[in-house]
Amino acid sequence: MQGILALGKKQIEDIREQLTRRSLGVKKRDGREEPFDLAKIERSVIAAGADTGEFGKREAAKVIKGLMAKLQNGFSRRRMVTVDEVRNIVEPAIAQAGYFATAKYYILYSTRKAADEAEWKIREPEMAGHSLEVAKKRYLRTDMQGRVIETPGALLWRVARHMAKSEIGWESEGEVERMAREFFERMVKLKFVCSGKAMFEAGNDGGTGQLSACFVLGIEDSIASIFKTLGEAALIHKNNGGTGFNFSKIRPCRDKVKNVPGAASGPVDFLQAYSAALSKILQGAKRRGGNMAILNADHPDVYDFIRVKEEDGNIKNFNISVGAVDAFMEAVEKGKDWRLVNPRTGETTVTVKARRLFDEIVSAAHKTGDPGMIFLDRVEQDNPTPTLGKLDATNPCGEQPLLPYESCNLSSIVLSRHVKRKNGKRGRDAHGLFGWEVDWDDLGETVRTAIRFLDNMIEVNTYILPEIERVVRHGNRKIGLGVMGFAHLLFKLGIPYGSREAVAMADHLGKFIKREAEAASMELAKARGVFPNFDISYWAGTAERYRNATMLTIAPTGTISLFANCSAGIEPVFSLVTARRTFFEDDRRNRATKTMTIVDPVFEEVLDVKLKNGEIQGLTKRGILSHLKKQGSLSGLKGVPKKMAEVFVTTHEVDWPWHVKIQAAWQKYCDNSVSKTINFKHSAKRKDVKDAYLLAWRLGCKGITIYRDGSKVDQVLSTVAEKHPASKRMETKKIAALEGVCPECGSAMTFAEGCATCPQCAYSYCAV
Repeated sequence: MQGILALGKKQIEDIREQLTRRSLGVKKRDGREEPFDLAKIERSVIAAGADTGEFGKREAAKVIKGLMAKLQNGFSRRRMVTVDEVRNIVEPAIAQAGYFATAKYYILYSTRKAADEAEWKIREPEMAGHSLEVAKKRYLRTDMQGRVIETPGALLWRVARHMAKSEIGWESEGEVERMAREFFERMVKLKFVCSGKAMFEAGNDGGTGQLSACFVLGIEDSIASIFKTLGEAALIHKNNGGTGFNFSKIRPCRDKVKNVPGAASGPVDFLQAYSAALSKILQGAKRRGGNMAILNADHPDVYDFIRVKEEDGNIKNFNISVGAVDAFMEAVEKGKDWRLVNPRTGETTVTVKARRLFDEIVSAAHKTGDPGMIFLDRVEQDNPTPTLGKLDATNPCGEQPLLPYESCNLSSIVLSRHVKRKNGKRGRDAHGLFGWEVDWDDLGETVRTAIRFLDNMIEVNTYILPEIERVVRHGNRKIGLGVMGFAHLLFKLGIPYGSREAVAMADHLGKFIKREAEAASMELAKARGVFPNFDISYWAGTAERYRNATMLTIAPTGTISLFANCSAGIEPVFSLVTARRTFFEDDRRNRATKTMTIVDPVFEEVLDVKLKNGEIQGLTKRGILSHLKKQGSLSGLKGVPKKMAEVFVTTHEVDWPWHVKIQAAWQKYCDNSVSKTINFKHSAKRKDVKDAYLLAWRLGCKGITIYRDGSKVDQVLSTVAEKHPASKRMETKKIAALEGVCPECGSAMTFAEGCATCPQCAYSYCAV
């Protein structure tokens, strides 16, 4: 607008006021109507001059000045004009100013754009039945009676247009439309999907505009700070976000308060207060936000913290993790002592055996799935702005370490959609297990598009607190591009999940995506500038000038993986045939109202081909699916080709070390973190859990969550009617009555950092 104002403020404002007072509207070619906007004309003239190279902003201002009288006289008695009528005034004004090449270009561009708009249409994505159900329940807009008024294609176009709006800050008006279409094309083909939070909120007049799913808030050792943070968390949850906290600065229970001995409540009491308060805000919400509570291993109240969830339903809306530095883990390995330190005084309150404390963590996790562990030194190793503070807290599912007031902005690439047929492959295998390879060019294009999409998300986001906008938009501009469909990709490539080949593929994919993401962020930095805190980051003074302080995150992708009909995150497939109890919000008591039977789509495609080709003898599809409904896997089913049984493995057929190794392979290339559940069979021993925690730390994981099958009575996914002892069956009613239930199925949940809520498929309480 500076170009217009420079012409003569009073003249321009008089014209604008006249046009506005008459409520002049513009009718688009597709029939849509919008208010007349003088600024759009200026931008289009500047863009045309720049494209032809004939003139710049100064000359464009003169063209605009020549338009003033024509606009005023031509539209003086009109209430509505068409786009073509506006352009028929603009083009002669450009020519009269002497810029004939640009005038011609303006006409041709208008004609070409009209043709493009006529040819380009919103399309519907190919979706499975259960995927459409998820879209209706979670993302599609509804009217006041709750009736769906939007198609999935319209949803994706709404999101694409909203994310492209910020392009106008750096590009021409035409680039806004081009990028909106590019975003849409990648999403409608299900190449990548943004977080569920953003999918619902983006461009939705009935939403809050808060696109970030999760936040971290700081807590200091004072009543004022503790309840100020709780109030801020309440605002975030009101706007359907989740929160993470580290309670380690709070003085221990029964510590001194204003010289009064034994008066302090301690972090566990305040954690329970947070849980109670935030659970009230969550009641009745369509989307439940989750929480993460961390207490460091050197806090005097760490034992109480570890045991806080031993009773089912306690702290039901919180995941909990113990924060451990390398010194603690080394003390565990070497059998050394460990000091518990009062954070108020810095004095040692008691010295314990590190192994005994670690054994308490392991025992509780073996029993309930909680607590997980956060390896603080490994997290801090990737802190891009260490002078701003330490990273000692994460979002609810643990994949995003954040400073206080930072938020995570997430999207996930669907890896299984980035494949192509192997060159020269013919015969039956061309459509079977071995007919696919990774389409690296297509994957690179998706990465670059998604990075731009996420950077735009920061611009169009609504920030519920000014401190969040200061740190996120005007500070570090962290984004988190992740993946899902990894297990399905392995299926298509013919690679068993629990194998060296799978770890190597994870390593190769992670390295490639990291390289492409960094290149995309650097390109954005050239056009838009580096992130504002760049000069105090660990890249200051280097040639690695990025637009974003962090780029890669692997989130749990629970609901959006159902939307895309792919395996969740980097988890193995839970079962080849799954009975999913779903959509508890249809029932006032949060009970499941539907059961959907879902056959794994990649498995079913291969199964159909194998049966058709006669490669499976003595079995029918119905018989195979019946077996899978009871057993969950192909194990023990005679007649299925050996290679097929080796490749189509499910969660509990994968030994736990491979779970850890897969997580570690991805973590090497994620500057943020990885949400992954390390699954154990019900028969797993405490030693197995202990060894998993130690292996995760040694391999460089930033955190770990485990879940032992059956440690909670009611689970999200089921393949058979669970066979529990009579004593456990008696507990079912108690579990079903708990308020802390899975947003997808109404089942009781466990809470741990990496989506232990639904450990087999990586579903999380906050439904990222």
